[in-house]
This record gives sequence, structure tokens and C-alpha cells, in this order.
Amino acid sequence: MGSTIETLVRGVAAKGIEALADYNRWRLPPPTAANPFLTGIHTPMAEELTLTELAVTGRIPAGLDGRYLRIGPNPIDAKPAAYHWFIGDGMVHGVAIAGGKALWYRNRWIRSNAVAAALGVDPAPGPRHQFDTVNTNVVAIGGRTFALVEAGSYPVMLGETLDEQRYDPFGGSLQGSFTAHPHRDPRTGEQHAICYEGSDPGTIRHVVVDAAGEVVREEPIAVRHGPMIHDCAITDRFVIVLDLPVTFSMKTLIAGHGFPYRWNPTHQARVGLMPRHGRQDDIIWCPVAPGYAFHVVNAYDAEDGCVVLDLCVYDTMFGDSAQGPDARSRGLERWTIDPAGRTVDIRTVDAAPQEFPRPDERFFGQPYRYVWSMATPTEPCDRFVGATILYAHDLFTGERQVHDFGADRHPGEFVFVPDAPDSPEGHGWLIGFVVDMGDETTDLVILDARRFEQAPVASIRLPHRVPPGFHGNWIANGSVQ
Repeated sequence: MGSTIETLVRGVAAKGIEALADYNRWRLPPPTAANPFLTGIHTPMAEELTLTELAVTGRIPAGLDGRYLRIGPNPIDAKPAAYHWFIGDGMVHGVAIAGGKALWYRNRWIRSNAVAAALGVDPAPGPRHQFDTVNTNVVAIGGRTFALVEAGSYPVMLGETLDEQRYDPFGGSLQGSFTAHPHRDPRTGEQHAICYEGSDPGTIRHVVVDAAGEVVREEPIAVRHGPMIHDCAITDRFVIVLDLPVTFSMKTLIAGHGFPYRWNPTHQARVGLMPRHGRQDDIIWCPVAPGYAFHVVNAYDAEDGCVVLDLCVYDTMFGDSAQGPDARSRGLERWTIDPAGRTVDIRTVDAAPQEFPRPDERFFGQPYRYVWSMATPTEPCDRFVGATILYAHDLFTGERQVHDFGADRHPGEFVFVPDAPDSPEGHGWLIGFVVDMGDETTDLVILDARRFEQAPVASIRLPHRVPPGFHGNWIANGSVQ
């Protein structure tokens, strides 16, 4: 998330909210144990590496030509009592692959002002907006590679080797903040996003970036309480807005915690269907039972006029912990939204706790069949570390397959890469990091999506532990300039 206390205090104070006098009354109790997001598997890396001699087990598919890039928090100087996992300094990890070979691994901090000062180097050039910690996703937009975060910062454009970095609001066309989760419409090439800023709790924005990487729409939407909207979805007709009960908390901010969003039971959970070229008055708001979702899988328009939305859901979120996700997972759900009746029907697809769901994104916004996700612990999650399992869901048959990496081997998010641009849905590879806590190494693992439960087709060994992070993507050579 990357937002800073100083920025948010200034923004909120400018809107006339007076609360600093209540500091002692509102102050939250300090954590009673070491911060779990700074220890164990989450212990930050202390240096940047460039490795070119990478051991490979199996055979890397010849068609993979590009870079796997993933980003996550890696604080350079964290204060444990105030640290929340979502605010750590961003670090990008990348593996380049071509011709069946692993060419290099690199990890680089995003050169924010604070990181640059700590490293004694120049900060990344380019304009700042609100804050400059970027730590949540890496995507290709308009022929360039960008690191992303929500709630305030501009994107950071990344060079081929990750050393070249520049804060870039899409050539000056982006006026406000961006999101960590833009979604590309495969039919138009546009990227759709729902964006918010911590300093403006009354407004979110629907932002559209065209196929050339220029913002062509930045439509405001009025909201209450400053909801944290991490993800969105699209269909042929609508942009789907998830206005759920995690909202800005002045109490948490003034208490000295770095991440000022908490569960708010007074905030009405609702789903908005916004016509893709509509305005806020055109949104069809539908109340939904309380819950929270970080990530959608996909959505599409059903033949009966309803909208189908698949997502991973929690009972609550950020109700007890000021350090990271803390709620019980409800698993994978299907929400069927009726715009005529303004109702949302909820059906459990799979009750097993899981996160980081990914589809074959060539079918985003369209009817689809396959979902891949990461299993999470059965107890309320206080470390957000995967178990040792990935799931593959067939939504047509209801079948769930399991790939278990074995004891002490923890996968993160896996992304789907088709074996050819026009191959059928699900024909391709699944790629992601697996951390082995037995020897503190990491593998970039490549699975055959059609033989999901079989051994990996290839594993690229990294001789160190890559801390769990958030999101990444396969950036094919030729998809960026």
C-alpha cells in the first residue's frame, strides 16, 4: 500500500477532521510479540543481487521468452511496532528466460526517496503524488513495464534489467493515484481500474488507460468513509465496484500504525455496476452481506441479464491485527448480481481457504472455465503465508485438483501463461515462486496447467529465500518496448 502517516494526516486535516487531541484515548495497544511480517519466512532481504549461473531442473518450455517479475514489501528500515505488511518498501524480483535457458535473476528496491537515502543513491526521477512507496504489482501497459501500488503513488516505469526506474503518470495523462489491480480487456486492449486516495475518503475514480498507455477516462464516484478498494472487475457492459466494509480509520492512524484501514461494521457493503462509459449517477448499487475481498477472479454478463462475479472472500478483515491480514477465509465464492432486482446471490464454489486467484486472462470479462489459486491456512491468517498447496478449479465440472509441493515448501501466487496466443483456455504454463524453508532457497517453478498434479516441468533454483510478496506477471519479450 505504501501510504505514510504524514501524508494522510495532512490530507485528512485539510478536510477539517479534528482528532489529534484524542491521541491517548485512541492509541491502540502495542503488539505483544515480534512482528510476524518481519521474521521467519518474511524476513526482508538485505541486499540486491544479480545472478547469472542458475541451476535448472527439468526442461524450460522453449516458447517461454521473457521475464517473470514479482514485487512485494521488503522494508529497508522497518519499525516493528508500527509496521504493517502492506506498507513495506517495494522490491522487484525478476527471472529472465529465453531459448530454454534461465538467463538471470535480479532483485531491486524501488528507488523511493526513503530507499534511495538509505542506500546512498539517487532516487528514481519523475513526479511524485501523495507518497512514493510502490510495492504491490508489476504489469505491462502500453508497451512498457510498470510497478504499481494503490491509494496515492504514481506508477514506476521499469527498464529491462530493473535498474532503470522512473515515476511516470502515463506520460502526464494520469491526474490522481492509480491502482494495484488494473484489468486488461482482451477485446479492446484497455486497462480498467478503480482508484482511491487515502487523503480523499469521499471519492474513488474509474480510470481507463488505452492500449497505447494513455489515460482516456478518469471518472469520479462519490463514496463514504474512505473504502479500501483493492480490486475490481469488468464485463462487456459494466465495471464492477466493490465498496466493502474496510475503510479509513483515523483511530488507527493517530495510534501510530502505518496502515490506517480497519474493519468498519457501520459501512454498508455493496457492489456497484457502473456502465463502462457511464457516470456515478448511472451506477446500479446492490447491497451485499458483509465481507471483504482483496481479489476477484473474473466476471461476465450472463444470458439472463445478471452479472457473475467470482472472488475470494473473508468474513471480515483488519479487525484485530494492525500488522497484516487477520480474518477467516470463506474460500472461493460466486456472486450473482441481479441489476433489475438489485440483489446479490452468494454461492460457495469451494470453502477451502485460498487466495491470489488467477484465470487465463485472455478470457477476462468473458465466460471462462479455469481458476488457479493458493491455499492459505485454515485458521485466521496472521502471516498470509500459503500452506504448501495450489488449487486448480474447473468451474464447468466442479472438480478441484491439488498440487502439493511438500513439507516446508510454500508457493506464492502462480500466473497462467498460454503456450500460444490462440491456444484453448487453460493450455499453457503456471509460473511462480516456491520458498523452501528447509534450506531457505527459492525455486521459480513451471507447471503444465493441463497436468496440474504432476511434477513441475522445470524449476529454476535461487540460492536464497525470496520473501513472500504480492503480485507479478509474465512479461513476454515483444510485449514491451
